[in-house]
Amino acid sequence: MPRLPAGPLLRWFASYGSFAMPQAAAPIAFALIALPLTGDAASGAAMMLAMTSAQVIGAVPITRAGRRFSPIPFLRVLIGLRTLALVAIAVLATLGAPFALVVAGAALAGLVNGAAYGTLRSTLNHLVPASRLPRALGVAATVNEVTFVSSPVLAAALGSLSPQAAIWAMVLLGAGPMLLLPRLATACPPGPEQRREHLRLTPMIMLWLVCGGASAAAISAIEIGAVSLAVSFGLPAAWGAVFPVALCVTSIGGGVWVSVRNRVPRRRTVLAWLAITALGVASVGLGHSVTATLVGALLVGSVLAPLATYYSLVLDQLVPAVHRAEVFAQLRTANALGIITSSALISLVSLQATYAVVIALMTVVLAAAGSVFTVGWVRARRRSIAREAAARRTLDAVDRAGGEHSAGSSSALPRE
Repeated sequence: MPRLPAGPLLRWFASYGSFAMPQAAAPIAFALIALPLTGDAASGAAMMLAMTSAQVIGAVPITRAGRRFSPIPFLRVLIGLRTLALVAIAVLATLGAPFALVVAGAALAGLVNGAAYGTLRSTLNHLVPASRLPRALGVAATVNEVTFVSSPVLAAALGSLSPQAAIWAMVLLGAGPMLLLPRLATACPPGPEQRREHLRLTPMIMLWLVCGGASAAAISAIEIGAVSLAVSFGLPAAWGAVFPVALCVTSIGGGVWVSVRNRVPRRRTVLAWLAITALGVASVGLGHSVTATLVGALLVGSVLAPLATYYSLVLDQLVPAVHRAEVFAQLRTANALGIITSSALISLVSLQATYAVVIALMTVVLAAAGSVFTVGWVRARRRSIAREAAARRTLDAVDRAGGEHSAGSSSALPRE
């Protein structure tokens, strides 16, 4: 595949970063919107729940419906719909509308998020060859983490001026992909026969979707519980931002490392990353100190981007091109379910119970991935031994045939 100009790829990276801005800024922006409408900033969590739940519901059906269209125009339409929903939230908040209508606007904004992400990720395969995909995904992960670090700060700064200003920033920056997305002549809709095919969720695909959800649950348990952790240590609530920032800083470093390395990791490396995530959550949940919590956040963040890149790479290899958008939408859904799980546990049970569940979940997926890798290694080893035995038998047969031929030729020679 010929190397494409850098311009379209840079535009894709800019689109990827801009696409994530509304979701990254939403926790702060929605809390600021909810405060004057309900008198309680915590009501913003209802908007986040509506947005995330709608994303889970709409991801697969909308992705399948879009298979009859070219990916880039379809993606622009989805982002346009999300932008209109965010505009509706800003207008309703300005008018002091009933909070239920604002929550409905958040649900509409989230409804297309999963399908839009899946379609956006699948278009990257048209921009880079498979050999450069790890590096491109590493850059994308780095851009994503920069967005998630900077967007809440921007939302808080603008929200101090006006709650609606934070939403309008989400509108303008989140609409960026409609203008930034490159034109891709190779990105065409599949044929009628391919459109009728459905993605079959094999055990291997399910494994990595569950791993993605478990990783998202681990990350969100630290980020969502950060303020409660700070308060439990006797610190001001504002100090809770230290733990997510530490996680994001190391995740940016992890994304840079993946980009520079540009290789598909070995299986034992992936297992080590899953183990580090479990160890990091255990440090946060069982350490009971600021230092242990900070170390745990750094550990989880250090492997966030490498794991996210691996999930994307392995799912890319497990499905045909026609199903890539759907499987990436499924991955987004799995991540959303992980976030919902941690959020629900923190709000309904307790912080310590949340970490216990997440630690158990990470242990289960680590054991499952280890079992799958071990079975795969054993089967590959058996195939290799069988091939070597077959090759030896072939050589032995050739040697015997050669020996018989030589003996026959010698006996046929005339005597002197």
